[in-house]
Amino acid sequence: MTRPAPSLDRSAPPSPAPVRPFRLPPVSSAAVANGLGLRSLRRAGPGLASLVVVLDAGEIRSPAGSGGLAVLTGTALPGGTRRRTGAELAELFEGLGTGLAVRTGWDATLLSLTCLREHLDRAMALVSEVVRMPSFPDREVERARLGQLASIRERRMSPARIAADELARRVFPAGHPFRRPLAGDGDSVAALGREALAGFAASRFRPAAAGLALAGDLSAAEAGELAGRHLGEWEGTDAGPRPAPAPPPPSSRRVTIVDRPGSVQSEIRIGHAAPPRGRPDETALRVANTVLGGAFTSRLNLSLRERHGFTYGAHSRFELRREGGAFVLAAAVGTGVTAPALAEAAAVLERFRDEGPTEAELMRARDFLSGIFPLRMETTARIAHRLADLLLFTLPDDHHHTERDRIRAVGVAEAAAAARRHIRPEEAAVVVVGDAGRIRAEVEELGLGPVEVVAR
Repeated sequence: MTRPAPSLDRSAPPSPAPVRPFRLPPVSSAAVANGLGLRSLRRAGPGLASLVVVLDAGEIRSPAGSGGLAVLTGTALPGGTRRRTGAELAELFEGLGTGLAVRTGWDATLLSLTCLREHLDRAMALVSEVVRMPSFPDREVERARLGQLASIRERRMSPARIAADELARRVFPAGHPFRRPLAGDGDSVAALGREALAGFAASRFRPAAAGLALAGDLSAAEAGELAGRHLGEWEGTDAGPRPAPAPPPPSSRRVTIVDRPGSVQSEIRIGHAAPPRGRPDETALRVANTVLGGAFTSRLNLSLRERHGFTYGAHSRFELRREGGAFVLAAAVGTGVTAPALAEAAAVLERFRDEGPTEAELMRARDFLSGIFPLRMETTARIAHRLADLLLFTLPDDHHHTERDRIRAVGVAEAAAAARRHIRPEEAAVVVVGDAGRIRAEVEELGLGPVEVVAR
């Protein structure tokens, strides 16, 4: 006898399952005799190991007038050492089943790789050689420089990047490093040569201001032994305190239209300066921004996309760095709806600053953030980068172990207070990249602030 299939209630979505526990092994903290910081975490299982070397050689360290120097140095770094050519290095890494990735941001330059645990010793020997003995061959420097110049030219043709760059110029005052693009501009990069890169590496690649993160199938003792053997002879004291640019002073809201005649879309940006990473209310602010614009179900996206159909997507984010950062609201909309979309985005921002999230919104944000948290820790590579964050931002060793609990503990009052403290619509710069001839009059009628039109 065949049993009838159970009936399903499709009138409402199923309730979410309880959040499953997620536990990380403890972080081991140590330091090599030369001052190099070490963080390691043992993750037994797949027989893999990942490393991240953190160098105090972020773009904020580039001297005035040499924008893009740190980025170019990082790009050219794998191009050769005093022992081997770049091709020889690449072949050796490939023979170990891995490759060296180098990424430079505002705060630091990171070198990273993942390999089989049995190859980690040889891989670390090569990484040590790259860090301690870079040669910057002229041909590799020129190749990297031409590539960076091409990226800069390409950036000038992208409406989204034009909007981002113009917003930075409006948020940060003259002389502030964050006012310019991370990779510099054509003039500054064109003037950089091998001597500049070698000098920057010599001054900034110092163990006393660097760190090493190791994650994988190795003990704390093994991590310490490997760090000492391969990086223990690295010499150099800290080159001095990091620059601390003054935060931009409060300003009144102004609107800049970057004219792109004939454009069928407008790129909208609203933003202002933000605090540095590591504030006590950082978790509450992250949860609050998830409600505002940090998830697909955010207020911004539900309003501008779902309710009004102005855009395919709208979002907001806090770019938090060691020396400060920025709050950015972004959306791309059709030219014909530029003014109403801008008005709605500004209204959503102001309402959220004044009212904060509801309990239902906060619950969804907490569930979302705590639900995706294990994905940030699912591989040795991701764990190693989270360990690198501990070194880079001077966070406690249990920061990631307690992060999920901190997220779930954020209440409505705490999130609302963080929003009121760090979201300041009345000080925000407003940038629109679009056809000024079609949108200027309507934007001026919104009364958001004085309107200036500039050529791109």
